[in-house]
Parts: sequence; C-alpha cells; structure tokens
Amino acid sequence: MDVAIIMGSDSDWSVVKKAYDMLNKFNVDVEVTVASAHRTPYKVQEFVNSCDAQDVKVFIAAAGCAAHLAGVVASYTTRPVIGVPIAAEPLKGWDSLLSTVQMPSGVPVATMAINGAKNAAIFALEILAVKNENLKLKLDDYRAGMVQEVEKKAKKIANELQSK
Repeated sequence: MDVAIIMGSDSDWSVVKKAYDMLNKFNVDVEVTVASAHRTPYKVQEFVNSCDAQDVKVFIAAAGCAAHLAGVVASYTTRPVIGVPIAAEPLKGWDSLLSTVQMPSGVPVATMAINGAKNAAIFALEILAVKNENLKLKLDDYRAGMVQEVEKKAKKIANELQSK
C-alpha cells in the first residue's frame, strides 16, 4: 500500500473522496478507513501500526471540529502525514484548520486548506514521485494538462471580448 487515508467520520467522505479519486487516477494503492481520535483512539493506533507494517508511504488524515486526528496519526508514525481540515459547523472549518496546523515541535503535519483533499492527494503523489520516475512523469503530464485548460479558458474569454 502506498497511501493510507483515515477520516474521523463517514460524513467526511464527500470531501475525502476527492483525494481517493485522484490517487486512483494515478493508479496508487490506497486504503481508507474511518476512525476517530477521540471516540476510537485505539482504532487509530491499530490502523497506523498496521499501515506502518505494510510499509505505507504517506498518510492522509481528514477530520472536522477539534480535528486532532492528523496529529494523533503523526504521533504513531514517522511517515509523512498530510492533514485535511474539514469544514464543520459551527466554525466552518477554522477550528479544524488551527488544530491541524498548530502541531508541537517534533511532530509535524503537512496541512492543506480547509476541505483540501484533492491537494492532499497531489501532495502525496509528489512525495511518492521522489522515488518513482513513472509517477513523476504522470504528474508532469497532469500539470501540462492544467496549463492547457487555463490557456483554453483564456482563449475563450479573449474571443468573447473580441466579438463585442
């Protein structure tokens, strides 16, 4: 397994699925589970230990509210952990962002934007690509496709403006 995704609740899936889909697009082996840092801390520890034993390369941890999940995952492993704060009521993700990004010295978590699951997957792919030339080339192609999309959109606007 290359990437392990853990989310605090099944309600996070609509956001987390974007990471899962992106990783699948690149044919990366991924496992997904639901475990709460507060309600099932033993399950979080078991999952991380199991993934470490399977030589997982990167963890993505997504949670809302007092989102300590990424930090708890990071406390059990020395593999890279990417935190995805999930927007939840009543603070719309700000609490998740701050509790994910404010890690103590020595236990880092790379933190994405609120609901930034797709970027978490892309960052995981970049980490994996350090030692995987094929994946690096796929990422290069993905970026080139993004450039083409922007150019297409710019041309569309330019054409609209010229026709006026």
